[in-house]
Amino acid sequence: MARIVVKFGGTSVATVERIRQAARHVKREVEAGNEVAVVVSAMSGKTNELVGWVNEASALHDAREYDAVVASGEQVTAGLMAIVLSEMGIQSRSFAGWQVPIHTDDSHGAARIVDIDPTELDKRMKDGWVPVITGFQGISPNGRITTLGRGGSDTSAVAVAAAVKADRCDIYTDVDGVYTTDPRIVPKAQRLTKISFEEMLEMASLGAKVLMIRSVEMAMAHKVRLTVRSSFADPDAPQVAPDGTPGVPGTLVCDEEEIVEKQIVSGVTLAKAEAKITLRDVKDNPGVAANIFGTLADQGIIVDMIVQNIADDGATTDITFTVPDSEYDKAIKTLKDAGDRIEYARISGSKGGAKVSVVGVGMRSHAGVASSMFKALADKGINIQLITTSEIKTSVLIDEQYAELAVRALHTYYGLDKKDA
Repeated sequence: MARIVVKFGGTSVATVERIRQAARHVKREVEAGNEVAVVVSAMSGKTNELVGWVNEASALHDAREYDAVVASGEQVTAGLMAIVLSEMGIQSRSFAGWQVPIHTDDSHGAARIVDIDPTELDKRMKDGWVPVITGFQGISPNGRITTLGRGGSDTSAVAVAAAVKADRCDIYTDVDGVYTTDPRIVPKAQRLTKISFEEMLEMASLGAKVLMIRSVEMAMAHKVRLTVRSSFADPDAPQVAPDGTPGVPGTLVCDEEEIVEKQIVSGVTLAKAEAKITLRDVKDNPGVAANIFGTLADQGIIVDMIVQNIADDGATTDITFTVPDSEYDKAIKTLKDAGDRIEYARISGSKGGAKVSVVGVGMRSHAGVASSMFKALADKGINIQLITTSEIKTSVLIDEQYAELAVRALHTYYGLDKKDA
């Protein structure tokens, strides 16, 4: 017998019929003798509708009331899921975040979970009940409903799993696992059996949209094993792992120690609409980088890749970095307005770049991964504009028109097209 937290995203609970399908997955786990808790998102599109209503009511609104309205979407889903499970003969009841309770800070609209009291959930699960918990929300120190921001339901599920000491947390979504790259770009992309928390964190930050970054960070911190699996799969079908053996379908996201044979490269990611900005002949004084990027941060502009080149005389430097295309004009204006404080000669830049990255924990123990990546791109005539590396990833900025060609080339070069990748 295992203790499992299962989470269903918006597309998995978009209609009552979809909720019934999701409930059959829960029923299968209960009938296998497992203790189960469920975390749900709002029905697909409902949160956007609620946000629209708030903005229609008032452009300048109280963030606390915003949370009170927007949190109602998950409450509807949780109640419907509990009703459907009860109809199936499974003892169930819904819990709003404040009823658990899930304690957060008071940053309304983007709250962070502080702690969860598992007492009531633990008792219900031991007694054979299935608690259905609203994702995306909690309660502030002042007793007000809070919402967690983008990806909040995934984060809620991981936090609940950590609190009740679950054996794993199953994230049900509209895909059947984590792939070596986007299957829409590379039809030969393979579903991974296992991926480490660190690899998943890098892939999520680099453009893979299967899991939200905050939920992976929390899973890694609390050692909560995650599986990514499809809610659209037949709940009554035999449970088969990606390698064809009996087990849990989907991709397991786990500690690196659980992965016996580590691939040099586990995945290739792509993020489009990246703009490049270069500041020329910046005075190379202490604190100049902090001044530049602090000025951008004050305007809420997110900077990604950063490269600095010192001039031969050591007196000036060129600093190049990337921002989303949507932030390019704002970033240029911000830097021009701050020119007297930053002291640079001129500014240049362009939109329409793409960041392509290779990720893999095996890169730690293998030299030459970056150089082989550059060769693979050179063989296709693709010019590299910027390069950044970390222990388990290498990223390059290229022209967006070559983005998909680059992904396909690297996917093949590192042997990820093969079934046993």
